[in-house]
Amino acid sequence: MKQVVQNYKSGELALLDVPVPGCKPDGVLVRSGYSLISTGTELMKVSEAGMSMLGKARSRPDQVAKVVQSVATNGVPATYRKVMGKLDSYTPLGYSLCGVVEQVGTGIDDVSVGDLVACAGNEHALHAELNWVPKNLYARVPDGLAPQHAAFGTVGSIALQGVRRGESQLGDVALVIGLGLIGQLVVQLLAASGVRVVGVDPDPVRCELAERLGAAACGAPDSAAVASSVAELTNGHGVDQVYLAAGGASNQPVELAARMSRDRGRVIDIGKCRLDLPWNAYYEKELDVRFSRSYGPGRYDPSYELEGRDYPIGYVRWTERRNLACFLDLLALGRVDVEPLVSHIADFDDAVETYQRLKDGDLKAVAVLFRYPGAAEHPAKTDPPVVAVPAVRRGGGAATPARSATAPVRLAFVGAGNYATSMLLPHLAGRDGVELSTVVTTTALSAVNAQRKFGFAEATTDLDAALGDPSIDAVFVVTRHSSHAELTRRALLAGKTVFVEKPLALTEDELTGVLAAVEESGNDRIQVGFNRRFAPLLRQARKQFGVRTGPASVRYLVNAGRLEHGSWYLQQDSEGSRFAGEGGHFIDTVSWLLAADPVSVYAVATSGDEGGGDLQVVLRYPGGSTATLSYVTSGPASYPKETLDLIADGKVLRLDDFVRASVYGRKRWTSPRLSKARDKGQRAELDAFLKAVRTGGPMPVPLESLVATTAATLAVQAGLVGGAPVTLARA
Repeated sequence: MKQVVQNYKSGELALLDVPVPGCKPDGVLVRSGYSLISTGTELMKVSEAGMSMLGKARSRPDQVAKVVQSVATNGVPATYRKVMGKLDSYTPLGYSLCGVVEQVGTGIDDVSVGDLVACAGNEHALHAELNWVPKNLYARVPDGLAPQHAAFGTVGSIALQGVRRGESQLGDVALVIGLGLIGQLVVQLLAASGVRVVGVDPDPVRCELAERLGAAACGAPDSAAVASSVAELTNGHGVDQVYLAAGGASNQPVELAARMSRDRGRVIDIGKCRLDLPWNAYYEKELDVRFSRSYGPGRYDPSYELEGRDYPIGYVRWTERRNLACFLDLLALGRVDVEPLVSHIADFDDAVETYQRLKDGDLKAVAVLFRYPGAAEHPAKTDPPVVAVPAVRRGGGAATPARSATAPVRLAFVGAGNYATSMLLPHLAGRDGVELSTVVTTTALSAVNAQRKFGFAEATTDLDAALGDPSIDAVFVVTRHSSHAELTRRALLAGKTVFVEKPLALTEDELTGVLAAVEESGNDRIQVGFNRRFAPLLRQARKQFGVRTGPASVRYLVNAGRLEHGSWYLQQDSEGSRFAGEGGHFIDTVSWLLAADPVSVYAVATSGDEGGGDLQVVLRYPGGSTATLSYVTSGPASYPKETLDLIADGKVLRLDDFVRASVYGRKRWTSPRLSKARDKGQRAELDAFLKAVRTGGPMPVPLESLVATTAATLAVQAGLVGGAPVTLARA
């Protein structure tokens, strides 16, 4: 069989023919399908091997100390022979792979020949066609997980163990220094845990990738944007954890960690960087410095790794093997995505050339995979899924009916449920120039209750009568989600101006049907209840932020909470998913802030029982702007429901649950903290709608924008099903 080896003395890399390893007890023989090159650890070893003897000594002072001790014990000649013999030998490379079990040793009963497994260990998961792997260093690959993705298992375990050492909690803010392979995985793991992440790396490409995968903001180590983002996200206190995923001889990472940390924060060293801790800075903040030892408990313990002695789960919850299995599950569930990290896949026969290209800088990569003969083919790059954004075509129907400027605006409500009676009707009842004409419900008693409470002139269950009444100017559709599109379509065809609560539609066909009614009738007078863009606090903050010139990064955390058992929101077969029902709120808010419509959507979700499951949605906008929308149902009710950060042009706009807003730049602006109920814009939205009805002027939000937001919301579900980014194609 063939194996990649290196001579540490000469620096030579070779693909050697070596004997097939035997299948010993308590392990399995695995035929490699894909193995991962660690572009950090392995390239560091390759680079060191090419140094002079003096350079090698400078790069490994720990080994020099061992040589000095050996000289004192064994003398110079014996030590020289020992050192040179070790240097002038072939050593293996690699420690993370996925392959098929070819032979099972005695004592193994958890896998069988033909099973797909991910393997770990710099002595057992090598860049070789066959490897013997002991039982605690492999894990079965979940069904449906691609082998090339499972090959990330070991590096994923390293990142996962680092995150565990940080002991992060929902709502924490973390700084990740170094956005290479490990750093990118740490960013995703933290974001999936509800942690807001700021990334640091001198490479703008890696910064952009991290933002796409969940970071709130990223920048170079000396970037003002990093400092301002940390200050804004933490209210000036500093981050809860710093994860050092960088390498090299610079002491800049640990110095930056001290500046960015809060009092008694934690600094976790995952990579291999210089650690000359500035004593005053670390002492004054009493920083907790922790090391993350590779894949987890069990590492470097021969009884665990070689003899297969597991640690009881009651005493050690997360071991090497359990971390490996956990990371594979996260991949299979879509909580972590490694596909964007794969820069290149090389045939194993081209291994030496690939290493050389990486070393010389010809191949710039975050992650590189070797594909072995007979391995399942890497799925061909296919065109991304597409959700069409239908064009708005206005037919030649009647124009907006002329109405007297002094006549009251007469409204009909279709539906009088909790939202209508708590968030809309209180702003309309008794208002000058508004007449609540008719309320239509499916049950007579609910119509009468609404009539009695808000003063409707008529209560009925006859929708056709209300739509056929020529005196009614506008119809509010505030029924259950599944009926919105059809009721909107009928009201448009009846010539009414329509206010429809979100969502406008639950399917592409429903959206197309609404627009067909617009084209048929010539009536485009629609407003969807996306009220947050009208919130006075957010509008004031946007004005203080000023005109944006460069691309923006937006992070929007929605702590939606769990639904009560029996809620009609859980009737997904008929009413659509919970996000389909209200996700448009948040997408519309971001689009309004960025003054653009999204061009692609990428979504991943956790699994969960009814009312459970969290969503991470990444929206890309024209001009390079991105937004990460975290829609979580697993957070505590005590945490704020909505927090939003917009970072651009060296400034940060921060919204804290519609209670306070801030803008950080050369000067800081902070709004007074609201002592009354949060104003999420419903009244201002109704003001704008009524003005459009009264004057016949433009609707508050262009129909094209409402359609784009609806299409983006629908694309989230399409992305979850397809597991890939969804392009929003304009018709």
